[in-house]
Amino acid sequence: MTAIKWTEKYRPRRLKEVLGNGKAVSELEAWARAWERGVPDKRAVVLYGPAGVGKTSAALALAEEMGWDQIEMNASDSRTAAAISKVAGAAARMMTFSGKKRLVILDEADNLYGSADRGGSAAMLRLVREADQPVVLIANDYYGLSKPLREGTLGIQFRRITKTTVLSALREICRAEGAACTPELIAEIADMANGDLRSAINDLQAALDGSREVGEVATAVRDAKASIFDGVAKILRGSSLGEAVQIAWSLDESPEDLVHWIDENLPLVYGTADLAAGYERLSRADVFLGRVRRRQNYGLWRYASFMMTGGVQAARTEKKGGYIPFRPPGYWRRMGQTKGARQVRESAAGKIGRHCHISSRMAKGEMMGLFALLLKDPETGPKVAALLDFTVEEIALLLGTKPTTKKVLKIREAAQELLEEERVSEIEVAWGGAKKPEKAEKRERRRADKSKKDALDEDDSEAGSKAADLDEEPVEDRSPKNGGESSEVTEPEKDDRRQRSLFDF
Repeated sequence: MTAIKWTEKYRPRRLKEVLGNGKAVSELEAWARAWERGVPDKRAVVLYGPAGVGKTSAALALAEEMGWDQIEMNASDSRTAAAISKVAGAAARMMTFSGKKRLVILDEADNLYGSADRGGSAAMLRLVREADQPVVLIANDYYGLSKPLREGTLGIQFRRITKTTVLSALREICRAEGAACTPELIAEIADMANGDLRSAINDLQAALDGSREVGEVATAVRDAKASIFDGVAKILRGSSLGEAVQIAWSLDESPEDLVHWIDENLPLVYGTADLAAGYERLSRADVFLGRVRRRQNYGLWRYASFMMTGGVQAARTEKKGGYIPFRPPGYWRRMGQTKGARQVRESAAGKIGRHCHISSRMAKGEMMGLFALLLKDPETGPKVAALLDFTVEEIALLLGTKPTTKKVLKIREAAQELLEEERVSEIEVAWGGAKKPEKAEKRERRRADKSKKDALDEDDSEAGSKAADLDEEPVEDRSPKNGGESSEVTEPEKDDRRQRSLFDF
């Protein structure tokens, strides 16, 4: 067995050696030359396309041709926010000791999974926005990247390599290795590669090293998932019902996801006469999907898949030529945009449900309107917000307005005051102070006095004149005549002084 893998031994060392994607290589080189003149508008580039078409090889060849150092992070590395900031982020902000630029390569940027890669997408976004060194992201699925990340980078597409190019590359390797490669063997491997040059080279090495017989190459069917865009195009524009059904199983999409792709792109391909029939077949597929969810009988997926692929294709009577820009489902985009509002709605419904001892579903359907009316009332609004501890966003949702409006902020502030007074009352009761009902009465009196402040200010002048008249009376007349009157006047003052002292420790 050869010690070195041929995919590494014959990896391109210059951009011109990258096969099958001349246009993509030219765009990549132009972007790199822009870095030699300064910092370009797009500080990072995304190389996307199927596996084995030369994306990583092109990035490594670029670094060698430009004389740049390079640092690479791939799926085997931990790509959390901290790891990306520490490794790739630091490398993208600092030059090498020699003054050369450093190329930062993040492979499989569209595959961030679980807690091992938590925060990686956000860290990548900061990286491409703040980098002072060139950054290359490599992805199989361009739309697996977040929209802000796609907008902040330059996308360069690598396409599948043609069979002729794969055959030529395999012949050159056989010639360089001095191996006796029959034309039948090379053709068989090229057929099975399906445009994946890296896999074709691995298969050739395995066959010539004896680890795989020549006849076994044809049976070594690779588990390659078709592109969703190519699959949707073949379903909607193809003419073979069997092929359409097979594509549905080869795609890395469940029927519940595939139905959204077909729903989004059906109007782009079908004319007015065929569109109604196509949607009728698609609705039949949706009926089966509903039965799957209700009955948990996933055997019905086969009927749903048949209706949304072969059934939809059979409804087309006219073919539409030319280029059609297929797009991902808009339903997913809308769901992402309303995710925050739906979370706020669920939170508010949960609080209402717990208070009313009903389910969240019933709270959303029957009680949200009632609590919205309660919040609109000036008297009950703050009390309800305090009782259920509504946030600003939840109050705004129930009132049908924005969280920054004065009305929402006023209700929230009043609710916070009520909660603070409640906490103070509980502390005073715990310290042996006035009873809670008495404190509640005092709070109501203070609130009433505050609302009548203007009226009291107008009476100050009259009170001043009365005080002047009282000054002419003897001092003993102003003192209380009996103990009962004295206790009524002085007792609250002592109580207030005692209560204030509780918070002076």
